[in-house]
Amino acid sequence: MKRTPSAILSAALAAVMALVLTACGGVGDAAQQSGENGTVGIAMPTKSSDRWVADGKNMVRLFKEAGYGTDLQYAEDVVEDQVSQIENMITRGVDALVIAAIDGEALTDVLQMAADNDIPVISYDRLINGSEHVDYYATFDNFQVGVLQASYIEESLDLKNEEGPFNIELFGGSPDDNNAYFFYDGAMSVLQPYIDEGKLEVRSGQTEMDQIATMRWSGAKAQSRMDNLLSSHYSNKQLDAVLSPYDGISIGVISSLKAVGYGSEDRPLPVITGQDAELASVKSIIAGEQTQTVFKDTRKLAEVAVNMTDAVLNGEKPKVNDTESYDNGKKVVPAHLLEPVSVDEDNYEEALIDSGYYEKSELS
Repeated sequence: MKRTPSAILSAALAAVMALVLTACGGVGDAAQQSGENGTVGIAMPTKSSDRWVADGKNMVRLFKEAGYGTDLQYAEDVVEDQVSQIENMITRGVDALVIAAIDGEALTDVLQMAADNDIPVISYDRLINGSEHVDYYATFDNFQVGVLQASYIEESLDLKNEEGPFNIELFGGSPDDNNAYFFYDGAMSVLQPYIDEGKLEVRSGQTEMDQIATMRWSGAKAQSRMDNLLSSHYSNKQLDAVLSPYDGISIGVISSLKAVGYGSEDRPLPVITGQDAELASVKSIIAGEQTQTVFKDTRKLAEVAVNMTDAVLNGEKPKVNDTESYDNGKKVVPAHLLEPVSVDEDNYEEALIDSGYYEKSELS
């Protein structure tokens, strides 16, 4: 990719600033590695989730195989730290950025900085909103994730044939993550007709995203909300299902349910969905607690992001399969969507062990 004279000057200044940053210590926890084809900055949200750790490792490995160095940083869900990390990557002179945003609305200024330095940006799994300076988007079919979760509830409760009513409570993802709304819309496309029909009853009355959202996908916040729901609406009623969009939320929900006696022979746990096939939740599924998760193979997503980045840096157009769905408020971002897979106790070995995602020993 050719750079303008101003970008060349910026790169020269970046080299000087990099020395200052190195001396003072930067934000983040990974040193920049050089590569013969250039360096890619990778901004990840947090190490507290297994999947983001796997994403980072996979991309570093694949970029290295393609001849690129990497600067991998985790911001531990602190928006300001992620902004600083990306600014530092730009200052150090990375050739491209792959960003999984903590807050999809908070990166407008730093992406302008990237554009001023002719640095392409790949939005990774979470869409970056409010900026025209997002070149491509690598993700899964997020609407389908919600459909899979809700369809699992539909089948488990046999809603097509049973009269009900069944009690269900809904949990949403983080309100600053664009994906959370796709998950919600996908799930409600399946569940809303049953709610309208009366086969599913949400005793709390909380069905809108602004009522059910879980900031930063926090398991602790989900557990606290579940505590309140149970004490307010289920002291003498059985909860039959919980729509959970993410495994960390599911674990918090399960902790709350078990604290009031669910999980016994007399009071079985409800159907509980999830997402990301995190190790703790897969073990929970095997143990008969969490019921389902949605597996998104981060190895394949990393490969898509690396191929996108390599294509852009070589002046080529990356492969995409969606040019309509992901409007970030400034542009429709061309996207490559991967298919998610529903996983439960019946198919986890085939989906997760046979595919090499986990070793069997990790799940024992």
